[in-house]
Amino acid sequence: MPDRGGGPTGPRIRVGRPSRRARTLLMTLGILAVLAMLFVMFAGFWTDWLWYRSVKYSSVFTTTLWTKIGLFAVFGLLMAAAVGVNIWLAHRLRPPLSAMSLEQQSLDRYRMGIAPYKKWVLLGITALVGLIAGASAAGQWRTWLMWINGVPFGQKDPQFNLDVSFYAFDLPWYRFMLGFGFAAVVLALIAAALTHYLYGGLRVTSPGARATGAATGHLSVLLGVFVSLKAVAYWLDRYGLAVKSSDFKATGNWTGLRYVDANAYLPAKTILFCIAAICAVLFFATLWRRTWQLPVIGFGLMVLSAILIGGLYPAIVQKFQVQPNEQAKEAPYIEKNIDATRSAYGIDDAEVTDYSGKGAPDKKAEQRKAADSAASYRLVDPNVVSPAFQQLQQERKYYQFPDTLDVDRYTDADGKPQDTVIGLRELNIAGIPKRNWINDHFTYTHGYGAITSKGTGTVTDENSGTVGAPDFTESGLPTTGQLGKYEQRIYYGEKTQQYSIVGGPQKELDYEKNGEQTTSYKGKSGVDLSNPVNRAAYAVAFSEPQMLYSGAIGEGSRILYNRTPKERVEAVAPWLTIDGDAYPAEVDGRIQWIVDAYTTTNGYPYASRTTLGDTTADSLTNNQRAVVAQQNQVNYIRNSVKATVDAYDGSVSLYQWDTKDPVLKTWMKAFPDTVKPKAEIKPDLLAHLRYPQDMFKVQRELLTRYHVTDAAQFYSGSDAWQVPDDPTNKDNSAVPPYYLSLKMPGQTSQKFSLTTTFTPNGRPNLGAFMAVDADANSKDYGTIRVLRVTSTVQGPQQVQSELNGVPEVATFVRDMRGTDSDIEYGNLLTVPLDGGFLYIEPVYARGGSANYPLLKKVAVSYGGKPVFKDSLSEALNAVFGVDGAEPPPETTPPPGDGDTTTPPATGDAALKDAIADAQKAYTDGEAALEKQDWEAYGKAQEDLQDALARAAAAEKSAEEPAKPPAGGSDDKS
Repeated sequence: MPDRGGGPTGPRIRVGRPSRRARTLLMTLGILAVLAMLFVMFAGFWTDWLWYRSVKYSSVFTTTLWTKIGLFAVFGLLMAAAVGVNIWLAHRLRPPLSAMSLEQQSLDRYRMGIAPYKKWVLLGITALVGLIAGASAAGQWRTWLMWINGVPFGQKDPQFNLDVSFYAFDLPWYRFMLGFGFAAVVLALIAAALTHYLYGGLRVTSPGARATGAATGHLSVLLGVFVSLKAVAYWLDRYGLAVKSSDFKATGNWTGLRYVDANAYLPAKTILFCIAAICAVLFFATLWRRTWQLPVIGFGLMVLSAILIGGLYPAIVQKFQVQPNEQAKEAPYIEKNIDATRSAYGIDDAEVTDYSGKGAPDKKAEQRKAADSAASYRLVDPNVVSPAFQQLQQERKYYQFPDTLDVDRYTDADGKPQDTVIGLRELNIAGIPKRNWINDHFTYTHGYGAITSKGTGTVTDENSGTVGAPDFTESGLPTTGQLGKYEQRIYYGEKTQQYSIVGGPQKELDYEKNGEQTTSYKGKSGVDLSNPVNRAAYAVAFSEPQMLYSGAIGEGSRILYNRTPKERVEAVAPWLTIDGDAYPAEVDGRIQWIVDAYTTTNGYPYASRTTLGDTTADSLTNNQRAVVAQQNQVNYIRNSVKATVDAYDGSVSLYQWDTKDPVLKTWMKAFPDTVKPKAEIKPDLLAHLRYPQDMFKVQRELLTRYHVTDAAQFYSGSDAWQVPDDPTNKDNSAVPPYYLSLKMPGQTSQKFSLTTTFTPNGRPNLGAFMAVDADANSKDYGTIRVLRVTSTVQGPQQVQSELNGVPEVATFVRDMRGTDSDIEYGNLLTVPLDGGFLYIEPVYARGGSANYPLLKKVAVSYGGKPVFKDSLSEALNAVFGVDGAEPPPETTPPPGDGDTTTPPATGDAALKDAIADAQKAYTDGEAALEKQDWEAYGKAQEDLQDALARAAAAEKSAEEPAKPPAGGSDDKS
């Protein structure tokens, strides 16, 4: 009998097993932990499903979900099978006896250790690679849906004569499949080689043959498959040249074939395809020859060919054929790039006409009369007046307006269309008097009312309000005015980002004619929380355990979330790119958020790519509005969908806008019945649809280069433009486009338009003016008109500099500083008028008794003549010298190409210098204030006071009568 004692040192200590109660407790806790994790996963899935069902887009959820599941399962199983079968096959092909060598003896330990668990190891490895591959494939659901549902563009590329849909829909999927194939073969090859090595089929240090015949044949087949895939890759690379991006000095970012691609890379890819195909056959032939000699030679030849034919030869062609005569060699390919880019961005129909830019100097009366009807001059800048809306119409601290308001069109009392500034009074959660869970999510749930003001003028009568304040056409709480009766409660908005629980026992704060009231939500949006499973799921999803037991939730309670228009449209149409600026409109008695949405692709052959985030950035996107699709690179874009989100019930509607867009047609096949036909857009909604800003900014960026259609001129870049910096902003950001009703040359009536200016590349003078018909009711909607300026005309920054040099500006600055007021410049509007350009800029003052901007002055310039007056009519009279107003002295643009800023038009040298110094000191002071550099700010204020004092002295000196020359002679010869 064996000794069961502890030996000479005493009895052995036995560790007791846990009691049955402890084991039961541990098992229960383990089961509960697993159930909790499963419920957390279930809660995310279940709440998503409930939300999509609540907005009636459950088909989007199910289509996306089943597509991901299908891709995950198919490609996960394929990868698992590829790796698992090759491991199993390598194990089956192992030699019956391994060589008795030190190498094999050291591997015996691993073989013996794995032997009892071989099946589990195989299952574990295949499951791991299958999960990783499946998750990667599930992320390609968009690529799959576009490939399986793709419709033809009806346009063919100029190189291979294939429909554009091949590059946009087919090629991305083929590349994914090819990449998956490479990954599967490489993993299978590694797994098979390791298995052969472990079981003696491959040897590294043992004497004799390095591989058995079975291992040689197995690995050769895998290498043959790899090389076959490489041959397919070479063939696809030929078509990939049509959408390849590269740097080209003529365009910067170039897409498509150039001379070296068509004449070197293209034949090189074809040759390499043939070599790779032959090399693959040699690898497969080892099944019979049992030697790697020929495959290795073939593989080496392929690598050498790739270096010489695919790398060195194109470099020689570029160096010795292209560079000596690059313009002539590249001209045909530049033409293809120009045509494709203009078509892909919808700028091929842009109407470019020459325009002098200098009005006739002897037609002042006619020009003054024409100025009254040339445009509806929007003096109320939506980017400036939000504080005035906030101060005058906020009504309660827990309401707010967006920093940048919107411009729309409504009819005035006479039934005429009027440019209108509009903003919604949304909920401001930070302004709630007492913050707690009930107030944040049950009591304060919605904003109230739309506030509108005239876009063309402000209050001018003291009896009607503060002079210079917005002239409201819809105001109050509840609001009254031009909008009539409509649903004023705003449950969904750009500022509404927290969730709310409505419709249950807890009442919400509201307003009626008699003042503050309570209400209960009557809409059908949101998800019902009376179901305990739903409550538990949302308590987990939102990490709010109070949802489980709060008495404020009961029968009829509904949770509202995903409440911004952008979030809702992105969720129901994840295949769309959303514009950065949703805008509200009153439509059929409801407030509707209108959202412009785009279909894009980066697979349009020969069309140059652009980064949406960079292209759509301007001086307003820094803090005030979003930038569309930050880093998305595209080379095709269409405003194919107009979407609406009801501000009360959150319902989302998608309307087909571009009926010819093949990308939209593809997605409509993939997600049927989600996009309504264009014919279902009601007239009341159509009246508020407009041309989107982000689309316009993408097109204007492309037109800086692609307004040129001649290949030689395009290559030289001699007529390239640039979008000027915003002269009213100090951060050197691009000037934003402006909505404005105006008449372009040749038009008989004003059209609601989106406008911008260009300057020649690297120069400040005006190069061109661009406007697009933005009225959705117009038959010319979307027509781009470009006026190419043929004379040396001042650009926006020069005009702003010249306006700053007007003596009245220095006086105004001094007076405003004296009242501790800040000056804010509004939008510098540019309007074509009688062969010239009329510039209009509202100037606001903020401070003193009113801590919001008030319109104080209007600056106007025409033909290099700036004026600064109290009203627009006065300024127009003065700039044209009519109705008794003295015309301003005319200035002469600098000689040459206008590379220098035009000097001030009035005053002597001392006055000019003093005004310039005052402007510089003011600018320095503002910059120091932003940086909180108080020492620099104090110095700037001292410099400003000194400059203003010198300006006043110089002005007084200029007004004194000139003394006669010595000797008393009044001879003026």
